[in-house]
Amino acid sequence: MNEADRIVPFQPLDLAEPAALVSAIRERRGGELLNLDRMLLHSAPLATGWNGFLKQVREHMSLEPQLRELAMCGVAVLNAAEYEFTQHAPLFLKAGGTQAQLDALRQLGTERFDTGAFHAVLADAAQLTLEMTRHIRVEDALMRRLQAALGNQALVELVGTVAAYNMVSRFLVALHVTPE
Repeated sequence: MNEADRIVPFQPLDLAEPAALVSAIRERRGGELLNLDRMLLHSAPLATGWNGFLKQVREHMSLEPQLRELAMCGVAVLNAAEYEFTQHAPLFLKAGGTQAQLDALRQLGTERFDTGAFHAVLADAAQLTLEMTRHIRVEDALMRRLQAALGNQALVELVGTVAAYNMVSRFLVALHVTPE
């Protein structure tokens, strides 16, 4: 999207105020402000809550990183949030995912989605992501399989991750947040 056509423009890259908030976001991002941050910073309360909440989801839960990133990438695909996919695909690979799995995830929600690239728990996590994102309700049998495989804490964290990244993708898509 052309910046001149953007309804809500990005805040400038050199934004300095509110200083404490901008500093906290830059610290979390390794010194950078991403386009997502530059959009969020139109509202200090939203940016503050977002930064704290997503930091917990990304950095402090016990959920295996591969499951977390699979959920994030799956939500991105289902909601056509290319920005989100671009951010999380490398993290999925770093967490032990394969390129074949990432390619398969690009087909999530279509007849071409091939679960053969995934072991049972990852395939179920992808199905959970699909059901939560498209239908909200999740089949009890799927939840029981995941609970047996992951336990209560990890299942709650996986569901929370899917829910959180549905929020992220909806924000990105509605405001036309584009990759850096």
